[in-house]
Amino acid sequence: ASYTIADADVAGPFQPIPEDMADKAKLPALGFSSAAEALGEKFHASPKLLARLNPGKDLGRAGEAIIVPNVAGAPPLPKAGKIVVDKNDRTLTLFDTAGKVIAQYPVSSGTENDPLPIGTWKVNGVSKNPTFHYNPKLFWDAEPGEKKARIPPGPNNPVGVAWIDLSKEHYGIHGTPIPGAIGKTQSHGCIRMTNWSIAALTDSIAAGTEVLLQE
Repeated sequence: ASYTIADADVAGPFQPIPEDMADKAKLPALGFSSAAEALGEKFHASPKLLARLNPGKDLGRAGEAIIVPNVAGAPPLPKAGKIVVDKNDRTLTLFDTAGKVIAQYPVSSGTENDPLPIGTWKVNGVSKNPTFHYNPKLFWDAEPGEKKARIPPGPNNPVGVAWIDLSKEHYGIHGTPIPGAIGKTQSHGCIRMTNWSIAALTDSIAAGTEVLLQE
C-alpha cells in the first residue's frame, strides 16, 4: 500500500538504546531509536525492508510518499478460549471459545538453561506498556556485579509493549525490542513475540485463559 509519512511518525523523541540494563534504567522511556524503526513497527517490517521497498526515499521526512506492507484495517480477534505454544514449531496458536483456530504467530521460547515449562497453565493477567524489573539472579547469562534495575516502558523495553503473566512463576508471554529475531533465536524461557503480535493477542485474551505449552 502507499503511505505518506506523517508529522507524528517523525516527531520522536528518538534516541539510541544502550545495551547495559543500568544505562537503560537511566532513560525516561525506551522509545524508538529512529523514525525508520517506528515506521517498521507500524507496518510490521524491518527498517531494512522499508528501505529496499523505497530506494532513494527519506524515511525520516514528513510528507514523503512510500510503499509499505498493507497491514492496516485488520479486524480485532474474537475472544480467545485457549493458547497453544509449540516449542518445536516455534509457533503460538490461538483458539476461540469453540476450539477453532483464529490466529497463529511465530515465537521464540526457551533454552537449555531456561527451558520452556511444558504443561498446562493459565493467564494471570495482562500488563500493557509494562515497567520491567530486572533481577540478574533470574538470568544465567547476567554479567558479574550487575544489580537489580527498573527498566522504563516503551517498545524497546526488554519485554516490549505487553506482558501476559502466566500461573508459572516468573514466566510469561511478552513482546520484544528485536522483532527480527523472533522464531530465529531462543529466549530466557518465556514466550517472546513481536510487539504487533502481542498487541493483537492481549486484546483477545483475559485472566483465566488456558495456556498449553508443548514440545
